[in-house]
Amino acid sequence: MKIDGVFAHLPYLRRYARALAGEQQRGDKLVQLALEKAVAGEVTLNTALAPRIALFRVFHDASPEADMVGADAQRGPDSRLQRLEARSRQALLLTAMEGFTPQEAGQVLALPEAEVESLVARAHGDIELALKTRVLIIEDEPVIAADIEAIVGDLGHEVCAIATTRSEAIAEAARHQPGLVLADIQLADNSSGIDAANDILASLSVPVIFITAYPERLLTGERPEPAFLITKPFLPNAVKAAISQALFFEEAAQPAPRLAQA
Repeated sequence: MKIDGVFAHLPYLRRYARALAGEQQRGDKLVQLALEKAVAGEVTLNTALAPRIALFRVFHDASPEADMVGADAQRGPDSRLQRLEARSRQALLLTAMEGFTPQEAGQVLALPEAEVESLVARAHGDIELALKTRVLIIEDEPVIAADIEAIVGDLGHEVCAIATTRSEAIAEAARHQPGLVLADIQLADNSSGIDAANDILASLSVPVIFITAYPERLLTGERPEPAFLITKPFLPNAVKAAISQALFFEEAAQPAPRLAQA
């Protein structure tokens, strides 16, 4: 396996794998398995492809499609997850969250571009029908908060409140009992969105999506990491994909890890 230019993309492969699996441990195990198979020569890194595409292709070549369904059933995803087939979820995450074009996603999945586009459209349709909830936004920048609110509304969800500080977030969560939390890392009064999420999760089981301009600072592999992470500046489709994945795995919601500030 040739690794030149590949390792720089590992944090993002880990993010993708965790989104597929619904938890850090399961996602990291899939990535580790793929790398071990590549080193052993069981799968081949295609050097004709761009390094990022080649790395994601190795991951899929090494991981049976059944492994993409989700985490352990006893802690696993909501039963609604089963209504979205694995290939549709993969195509959606590759294009929306990881920013691959349909053509590039087709190279990763060994599928024609047109089939990837069809899978993404099917995924969006299934998601819109299956998931409706109240969303708490924790974001101190009004323009960004408004953008997120519009995206959430486009998906058919209700924004129950927008909080700009840790204390506001805790109060709004207690008041509205949201089904999803979208949290910036750094808030208006220099409080932490991560701490706010931890406080909320102490009394409420709810999926949390974190937002940061510096995801590589959180994707180090040196400490527990959030399963769902959006990079600023974000694309609307990336937010939509993260929301959909987080809601699918709501039964497996875990306390947010206490991470260093980004």
